[in-house]
Amino acid sequence: MQNLNGIRALVAVTLGMALSATPAAAKKLNVVTSTSDLAALTMEVGGDRINVDSIAKGYQDPHFVEAKPSFLLKLKQADVLLVVGLELEIGWLPPLITQSGNPKVQVGGQGYLDASQFAEILEIPSGPVSRAMGDVHPLGNPHYWLDPANGRRIARGVANKLGELDPNDAPYFQDRFKDFDRRLSDAEKKWDAEMSPYRGRKVVTYHNSATNFAKHFGLNVMGYVEPRPGIPPTPGHTIELMGLMKRDKIKVILVEPYFDLKTPDSIARETGSKVIVFLPSVGGEKEVTDYFKLFDYDIALLMKAFQETN
Repeated sequence: MQNLNGIRALVAVTLGMALSATPAAAKKLNVVTSTSDLAALTMEVGGDRINVDSIAKGYQDPHFVEAKPSFLLKLKQADVLLVVGLELEIGWLPPLITQSGNPKVQVGGQGYLDASQFAEILEIPSGPVSRAMGDVHPLGNPHYWLDPANGRRIARGVANKLGELDPNDAPYFQDRFKDFDRRLSDAEKKWDAEMSPYRGRKVVTYHNSATNFAKHFGLNVMGYVEPRPGIPPTPGHTIELMGLMKRDKIKVILVEPYFDLKTPDSIARETGSKVIVFLPSVGGEKEVTDYFKLFDYDIALLMKAFQETN
């Protein structure tokens, strides 16, 4: 009987410890990101100590996302909201933030994090911006994550924020960042070596989403299929662009996956160039599941296109 009572006591103590430990062990920071790229970078540093959910999918144009009731639920439950900023999400995210009623993720709240503060921003207008210029972002080009150096800066900023909100796991987040930094440095050496033969190569893109990518890898973006950002192609501009491509012997056109290929394909036929569907985001294709695979995919496409159009 004494042994039985001892066993019961031991079981009761063990069960009590398990129950008391469960809430702490199960508690993870809920991070919502506006885009899949920010989700991928957050997962790199957050690991299994956080939950991450992206609102926009990698195959969607992040400028235009249809708001859904499910997004409100995500934001209501979020400890952190990570945004691209620079007004990329201005057409759809602000009302969701307000309607969520979650004080943590309101602009200026403890859990609101604008990733653009960590990045090198290009194409900041030097003068006034008007609607006549198209969808020009007055604070600069928001597609900054397509430079690996900015990916590193963002990951560091996210790791610091997660550690601020969860001090117990701060060393874990910093260790994750250090590992990501090491792997990214190794990957950059490979990517730079692969793109080295094509530095200085001239290209055309549909939208101006490849600016940071082009700067990092030494490509020259000479023109756009859009006459102005966010403005559909016009016959006059298309004729001018074809003339430019013929004069400068530009043989590659990069098109984001959410744009119609009709005009780029017609330009390619007239100029003897090649159209490639360039992915600006993680998840643009099923196999592109993380930040590293995004660059692997796009660089492989570009190398093939450059080799075929020599």
